[in-house]
Amino acid sequence: MKRILTLAIAALIISGCAKDDEPTVQETPTKSAAAKTYDADFMIDYFSLQCDIVRNTNGFLPTIAARGYGYLGVTAYESVVHGIPNGQSLAGQIQGMSAGSLPLPSADLKYDWALVSNKAMADMMRYMFGVNLNPDDAILIDNMEANTKAQLSAGVDADVIARSEQFGADLADAIYQVSKTDGGDESYLNPWQTPWEVPEADYCWIPTDLQLQPLSPDWMNNRSFIANIAEDTQIGAHIPYSSDPQSEFYAAAMEVYNQVNNNTPEQVTITEYWADDPFQTCTPTGHTFNILKQLLAESGATLEKTAVAFGMMGVAENDAFISCWKSKYDYMLIRPVSYIQEHIDPDFTTVIGTPPFPAFISGHSAEIGAGIKVMIDLFADAQGNYTFTDISQQQYGFTPRNFDNFYDLANECALSRFYGGIHFTMDNDKGLELGIAVGDAVVNELTWPKNIQ
Repeated sequence: MKRILTLAIAALIISGCAKDDEPTVQETPTKSAAAKTYDADFMIDYFSLQCDIVRNTNGFLPTIAARGYGYLGVTAYESVVHGIPNGQSLAGQIQGMSAGSLPLPSADLKYDWALVSNKAMADMMRYMFGVNLNPDDAILIDNMEANTKAQLSAGVDADVIARSEQFGADLADAIYQVSKTDGGDESYLNPWQTPWEVPEADYCWIPTDLQLQPLSPDWMNNRSFIANIAEDTQIGAHIPYSSDPQSEFYAAAMEVYNQVNNNTPEQVTITEYWADDPFQTCTPTGHTFNILKQLLAESGATLEKTAVAFGMMGVAENDAFISCWKSKYDYMLIRPVSYIQEHIDPDFTTVIGTPPFPAFISGHSAEIGAGIKVMIDLFADAQGNYTFTDISQQQYGFTPRNFDNFYDLANECALSRFYGGIHFTMDNDKGLELGIAVGDAVVNELTWPKNIQ
């Protein structure tokens, strides 16, 4: 049964999903300080390091990166949830993680939630990058874990330190064991999922560069965190394919062609700002996480809110890519550049490179659509109003961009793919629709702590 949603940019339709089984509500250990009493800088720093290592690691293309961010986000949340009053674990709420499958803290013992998180996140990063983690980056993780432990351990009893670290290690291992059965384990070793036969038809995707295989063609079959999310958030077919110059599809291609040939300097800047190329940046998911990091830091969020935010965003990004990839490979639609070069102008070129996978729907649009629903829930009113300056791309030499509304941010991200010539408008519109449906499910169908600081 389909979920229903209203998008501020346009009226959209979405659907609902079921939880794995009933979650266990664990009593907060009474001898432990609440998570909201801890500073969150160290947790934000882990996601900064995640960005750097994603950029450096072979095989961490957008789908694989989203999964890695997803499990790190879940780990961040689970490492802190027992320090949040009435907090509910995701065990029993998400697929593959049944109630009782994760270790629980002893209610009558004391834990330091920051030390739990430090150990759990460091271990999860090692698990996610696996054998492709290069030695220099492994040292960076080791150093961050050691330095953070030294800072957090001041004034903490030795038995609390040892107990907290053991709980963090056990937690990370349990979540990693869950991850190994989702279909994406060690996917960085074969991101193209070869052998895979590319179908042949006039409407079908064809290579747009030397990469002859499309990325992650079986990704739709991975286990999502939310049950049935890929099926429940599908948004229907694209405009019927046609090479007839009088057809609606031809008109959609002409729209791309005319836009690229008449882009303003500002539109080119927007295209490049949101390009998020793998191995040059930390992928679209990394960009969205970097925005979230900034919002958390600027708002003075404690460890409580920061862990919840990263948990929500991790689930949203992972599941948005699975649902998006179902659309991509269900329809296998040709990219604008291939259609335009065959039917309109053989010399047509795009502003940025066309990614090696089908057009419909836009991955950027889907992931940012899911991401802004998390941001709206945490920071904005129902209409998405929130004024901020995105400085996340300064590290790559871009001028910060100002926004007054999260829907405006999502719309700009989606439009960037149209300005760049790599997506039809329908790819972006439907991508936003799907992504927002995923984000709404994450916010509304999982139980997250409320009134967090």
